[in-house]
Amino acid sequence: MLPTSHNTQQVKRINVELVKNTLRSMGVGTKASIANLTKLSVATCGTILNELLQTGEIIDLGPDESSGGRPASRYQFNADYASVLCLIIRTEGGIHSITHTYANLNGEMADEHTLILDEINVTVVEELIANLIEQHHNVQAIGIGIPGVAHNGVIGICDVPELMYHPLGPRLKEQYEDVEVVIGNDMNLTVYGLYNQQQFEEEKNFAVVTFPENHFPGAGFIIDGRPLTGNTQFGGEVSFLPFGVSREEQLRMLKTTEGLQELVVQTLVSIIAIINPATIVVTGDTMDPAMRDGLAQGCLDHLIPQEHMPELIIQRDTRREYVTGLVAVTLESLTYRIQVVEKQW
Repeated sequence: MLPTSHNTQQVKRINVELVKNTLRSMGVGTKASIANLTKLSVATCGTILNELLQTGEIIDLGPDESSGGRPASRYQFNADYASVLCLIIRTEGGIHSITHTYANLNGEMADEHTLILDEINVTVVEELIANLIEQHHNVQAIGIGIPGVAHNGVIGICDVPELMYHPLGPRLKEQYEDVEVVIGNDMNLTVYGLYNQQQFEEEKNFAVVTFPENHFPGAGFIIDGRPLTGNTQFGGEVSFLPFGVSREEQLRMLKTTEGLQELVVQTLVSIIAIINPATIVVTGDTMDPAMRDGLAQGCLDHLIPQEHMPELIIQRDTRREYVTGLVAVTLESLTYRIQVVEKQW
């Protein structure tokens, strides 16, 4: 059982987060209106609001219009109190690049730039981050998207060989103790951005699979509205599916129309049979919207019943969704919350 002091501190942090998120969604609120929405007492809300005013996380807009009696103060969430720094590392067609952007606490992005580099290694990344943090106000989190796998901040399989097996996350945490660090797989981040874009009325299973030129395919999944990354962040490495050919042969097949069609269909069939998604988005510079009907028919030819076929969307370019997914995940790293999971059995 947790000590009472720990429980009290935990409850307070949850309440503070609740007040901030409620005010963020309201736009402008009073102590009474925030208490009504959060179901916290007016006194508790008042204490939290006073603390947030002192730190600068909220703004006092002055008194509300009086309706007879003492006018209530109006408060607004200060989205510019802090920022997050996001970097997307790419290597495509022999071109190495890092796109960096800042976002405020509402996820509004600014100062996006792309650097073309001769090479990308840990030193290059660390020096770029140091320069960018110096230039911007109160960076509280760093998010990095990579074309590979990272587990606890340690990079594993990666399309940028110079980053493989480097503990980039722990190294950055040593340098910036008070800054959260998130390193995510490009597909998992893209799927998060695309899923939010769908605006489902209820939580769904959802998948994104990409077939980039001259690289192995990858995938990302949302299960019941929650990202699925796997025990060691290996979930989505669909190039390891048992296609019956070597990985070298896979790359050769992906360069031909027939081979590409065959591997895409086999990948889709596997995803449909395992997670039964509502929608699959197929992306990558090898894709063309005209391929959609052929891919759907290929799944049916593999005996996927029509009633279990997901909606298939071909979207070649998902760069914007990748960025918005990375920003969202980086912002969530700043949020203190306890997840309550309802028992299913």
